Amino acid sequence: MTDIEASNRVDGRSARSERTRRAIVAAHLALIDEGDLKPTGERIAERAGVSLRTLWTNYKDMETLFAATGELVKDRQDSMYRRIEPELPLAERVERFCAQRIEVLEMLAPTARASALREPFSAQLRVNRVGNIARARRQVEETFEAELAEAEEREQLVMAVTVASTWSSWSMMRDTLGMPVDEAKGIMHRTVTALLS
Repeated sequence: MTDIEASNRVDGRSARSERTRRAIVAAHLALIDEGDLKPTGERIAERAGVSLRTLWTNYKDMETLFAATGELVKDRQDSMYRRIEPELPLAERVERFCAQRIEVLEMLAPTARASALREPFSAQLRVNRVGNIARARRQVEETFEAELAEAEEREQLVMAVTVASTWSSWSMMRDTLGMPVDEAKGIMHRTVTALLS
């Protein structure tokens, strides 16, 4: 076998392995999105069209699978992100910010619910949640830079707007109180406006 043939064989194996890993992560996320909040390895492997052995060869345990799935969820969030021009009037920025956060939170809902079940026992899921909160905080700081610069307690205001626009608050309204999206959006909008005005 020539060096080129050997290299092509390795490249082909690498590409197949990468496709397999992507299929496993996509299967994991699809099951969660469909309401299976604690999918087993068997169900994930079956959905991905691979053997259970192949699943655990590619992901040594659930923690490594949670990390990979978290990256796919992050990519989804990044694809939904639209920069809000800081020069816009505050009311328009609040409207766009809330609309974008709600779009993301509704997309995240199944994953967040699934994570809540396992997070007490999973360091990786706690890392994923911290990353999601940090991402939301950066959007708050970027969108409301002018108002934050004038705030007496900048850090407190950043945290207040972040709390008002992240999963814990959204879950309280949607899951605990059973509010429809429009009603919950109205409360988020009112809260963010009051905090920044």
